[in-house]
Amino acid sequence: MDSVSNNEIENSASYGKNPSKIKFQYEDDDEQVVQDETVTESSNLEVDEDISMCDPTTAAAVDDSTVGGDKTSADYYFDSYSHFGIHEEMLKDVVRTKTYQNVIYKNSFLFKDKVVLDVGAGTGILSLFCAKVGAKHVYAIECSSMADMAQEIVKLNGFSDVITVIKGKVEEIDLPVPQVDIIISEWMGYFLLYENMLDTVLYARDKWLVKDGLVLPDKASLCLTAIEDADYKEDKIEFWNSVYGFDMSCIRKQAMMEPIVDTVDQNQIVTNCQLLKTMDISKMTSGDASFTAPFKLIAERDDYIHALVAYFDVSFTKCHKLLGFSTGPKSRSTHWKQTVLYLEDVITVCQGEVVVGSMTVAPNKKNPRDVDIMLKYSVNGKHCRVSRTQYYRMR
Repeated sequence: MDSVSNNEIENSASYGKNPSKIKFQYEDDDEQVVQDETVTESSNLEVDEDISMCDPTTAAAVDDSTVGGDKTSADYYFDSYSHFGIHEEMLKDVVRTKTYQNVIYKNSFLFKDKVVLDVGAGTGILSLFCAKVGAKHVYAIECSSMADMAQEIVKLNGFSDVITVIKGKVEEIDLPVPQVDIIISEWMGYFLLYENMLDTVLYARDKWLVKDGLVLPDKASLCLTAIEDADYKEDKIEFWNSVYGFDMSCIRKQAMMEPIVDTVDQNQIVTNCQLLKTMDISKMTSGDASFTAPFKLIAERDDYIHALVAYFDVSFTKCHKLLGFSTGPKSRSTHWKQTVLYLEDVITVCQGEVVVGSMTVAPNKKNPRDVDIMLKYSVNGKHCRVSRTQYYRMR
């Protein structure tokens, strides 16, 4: 690893369905880009047992919601968005920013004379896009001190009469209007759900969106695949077993529990890609972001599996043409990269053999911006027979 629809995808499809190709468009030249994220749709297989998210033997080691003094990690979350560097990274993510620009510019009829709410506005770039195509008014909510910069940017570009920047938390502010026609937000975090900004979008939707109003984007899907990654696992995980001759394996245990956000080379992929969960942002509830999803990964060659890799796709299905992007390893890279979950076992697979299991995902109870993940997997192959449960925390 390099360190550093109009046709809705149904989450109740069976394993037997043929893989689907998702066509997205984000380039300037109107070229339609076919992402090679081939997704085997997820099964409606029931998971029988009632699974508890926390392993009592490991919960204490990762259950830290307060970071120094009186500041919680939620405070640090907003503070982190006060620095221009994180906004520079997001703005320079061409896949991300150009997709939003194309959604707005190529579908100006959706925004013309409409009242728009931009949730988590940052520098105000999405608000500026909306104002430029004729939105009646845009309310840009930003909790970090970047709101002050956004206000200045709006003024510098001559949109002060159209864009109102509101500094504060969505859950605590009052809008000058009772309802909005459109909610637009770039809420996605690593592993799709990290930072839990989706809850804020749903809160705004339920409080202010008119009946039959638009939420953009309106679909998000989480996907899973498996990779060979011996060298990197050795460097990042096994390193702790012997450090200059000393046993630091207690840190290895912690390292195994923290997924790594990194760029995966598509040549490392050993299995098919499996759709885990599709969310309809216009209809879902907050609780729908906690789920257990089964998976069945089929080996496409003889190889070893060292880790599972999660990534997400987002779609804007209400546009004239389907627009969206994928953060998968076969697609153009984004600042979200992919999320790598290393396995305790090195799994040997032959072509056609399967890794089956389930993934349980939920916000951490003490710090809801973190994500708890429980992975169950088993293999019954020619060279490898294993069954295990592992716990992770995105933090």
